[in-house]
Amino acid sequence: MTPVGVAFVTGGSKGIGAACAVALAEDGFDVALTYADDSAGAEKTEAAVERAGRRTLSFQADARDPDRASEVILEAEQRLGPIDALVANAGITRDGPALRMDRDAFMEPIEVNLAGAFYVMRVAARGMARRRSGSIVAISSIVGRVGNAGQANYAASKAGLLGVVRSLARELAPRGVRVNAVAPGMIQTRLTDGLTDEWRDALLERTALGRLGEPRDIAGPVSFLCSDRSSFITGAVLDVDGGLAL
Repeated sequence: MTPVGVAFVTGGSKGIGAACAVALAEDGFDVALTYADDSAGAEKTEAAVERAGRRTLSFQADARDPDRASEVILEAEQRLGPIDALVANAGITRDGPALRMDRDAFMEPIEVNLAGAFYVMRVAARGMARRRSGSIVAISSIVGRVGNAGQANYAASKAGLLGVVRSLARELAPRGVRVNAVAPGMIQTRLTDGLTDEWRDALLERTALGRLGEPRDIAGPVSFLCSDRSSFITGAVLDVDGGLAL
């Protein structure tokens, strides 16, 4: 089967990124992905993409390095073809009370989640703009909308990402490139594994659907936004949170 295009997913070795890579492969995309240090996880994602009948590549990359963003995008396009869809997913948390948060703890999520996403979006968008076609999806968070105690750094990074998405959507629309964001609620990933039972119960109480989400709950909407089915959607932020605090 001829692929529908090439997708690039950052942070694709586990969790939401891995689920997005597999969903895009199942929708017909060849998929390149990056990972920070989990090479075994990246190999699992690659195997799942190949089981879906698609070509795949993975790259070790530090999201904070703009030069590395250029290198991996260039190599992916040389080996798989022009990138049609980008999912900027790579992210970290460094939780703690704001009054005791030092500069490094505050800045690391900003550098990875916000600046890192911008670097890869900027590089991928250049080729998309030349071809006058493409879709970019950034993974933000409901925390970027409402904030959360102990996550001032993470909330700032994800709120800033929404500003980048809306700005790029306006900037790139004349070139035929769409830019959107997905804002997950509480999803069962390594980033939420440290939740206390008390905090988990409180979240479930506030979630209309009565459960935490799973990575595949995010992958479906992301795949939709990468496809032609969403061809009249840009600059949007899609909350995928199970009805959190409706």
